[in-house]
Amino acid sequence: MIDIPDGSLFGLTNLPYGVFSTPGTEPRVGVRVGDSVVDLAAALGDEVFAQPALNAFMAQGHDRWVQVRQQITELVSGEVPDEVVHPVAEVRMHLPIEVADYVDFYASEHHASNLGRLFRPDSEPLMPNWKHLPVAYHGRGGTVVVSGTDIVRPSGQRKAPSEDTPTFGPCRRLDIEAELGFIVGTGSDLGTSVPVDEFGTRVFGAVLVNDWSARDIQAWEYVPLGPFLGKSFATSISPWVVPLLALEEARVEIPPQSPEPLQYLKESEPWGLDVELAVSWNGHEVSRPPYREMYWSPAQMLAHMTVNGATSRTGDLYASGTISGPEKDQRGAFIELTWGGKEPLSIGGEERTFLEDGDEVAITATAPGAGGTRIGFGEVTGRILPAT
Repeated sequence: MIDIPDGSLFGLTNLPYGVFSTPGTEPRVGVRVGDSVVDLAAALGDEVFAQPALNAFMAQGHDRWVQVRQQITELVSGEVPDEVVHPVAEVRMHLPIEVADYVDFYASEHHASNLGRLFRPDSEPLMPNWKHLPVAYHGRGGTVVVSGTDIVRPSGQRKAPSEDTPTFGPCRRLDIEAELGFIVGTGSDLGTSVPVDEFGTRVFGAVLVNDWSARDIQAWEYVPLGPFLGKSFATSISPWVVPLLALEEARVEIPPQSPEPLQYLKESEPWGLDVELAVSWNGHEVSRPPYREMYWSPAQMLAHMTVNGATSRTGDLYASGTISGPEKDQRGAFIELTWGGKEPLSIGGEERTFLEDGDEVAITATAPGAGGTRIGFGEVTGRILPAT
C-alpha cells in the first residue's frame, strides 16, 4: 500500500491526473497519491495512459472516468508493485493536456468592479452587459505552458497617459491573474450547444491558471476588440488536473444573480466551488482569493461559450478570469492589490507594484474533499526572465 501522510492534500479523495516522465523514459499519464506518482499505463495495462497527454483518456467520456477512478482507488488501497510507483520529487511533470482552444472569462464581480473603478473612475464600474452574460476573450492555446516554465518579459507598444505617442519596448507593468481553469473532456459539434446542466459530464477536471498580463500593452490595445498581445505571450497552468469527480464536496451556491439570467444560463443545480487560492510573490503570501465569490459559474461559462453553435473539443481549456473577493487581501491580481501601482506592497522589505525580472510567483489552492478531507491542486509557478 502506498504511504499517504496524515493530512495529505493528495489522498484517495483527490487522485489528480498528470503527465510525467522519469530519466530516459517518454511522458505518460500518472495519478498522484500522497507523495508518489503511479504510472497508470504500467499499473492498469492500458495503452490510453501511455500517451503524452490526457486527451485520449478524456475523450472516452464520463462513464469511463468514473470506472477508472474506481479502479485506481481499489489499486492504491492495496499492494502496488514498486516498479509502477515513483516519488514525486524524482519525476518531471509536463503539460497535462494538448490544448485544443483557450478562452479566458471575466467572471468575478469584485475584480471587474475594481478594474472598472481604476480605468473608468467617472463611470459605472461594470459595463452594461456584464451581469447578463459571462464576458470572455479568446486566447492563444499555443502559449499555454506548464508550471515551472520561465516567462520572458513581453515587448510591445505601450502608451502611458503622460505620453503623447506610443513607444515600443519591454512591458513596464507586468502582472499576474490568479484563476481556476476547466478542461473539456468531451466536446460538441459545430452548430450545437452544450446545455448548462451537462457541465458535470462534459468537463473532466480543473487546474490552476496564471494568466500573465502586460497591463501597459493591454491598456493601449484593448479598445475596441479586447486583449491581444497583452495576454497572448504566456499562460501557465498547474501540472495536476483535479477531476471534477473529486470536487463534489466543494460545490456551493453561486452569489445571487440579478437580473435573472436568460434561460440558457439557468442552472438546476449550482456549480459554485469553494476553492481557496493563495498567491505568493517571491515567497511572501500576498493574497488569498476565494473562488466561491465568483459571479458566473463554470457551467454557465461553458453554456455561453457554445450557445452560438461554436464547437467545443477534447482538451479545450477555459479559465475563470481573475478571482477576487471583497477584501483587499483577497484580490487576485497585482493591479488590484496595488491599486494601479498607487499603493505598493512590501515584498521582502522592498516596496513593489508590478513584476520585476527575477521575480517568481506561486499560486496554490485547496478545496473540501469527501469525508471531511481537504484536497490540493498543487501549484502553478513562473519566474520572470528579461525581455529578449
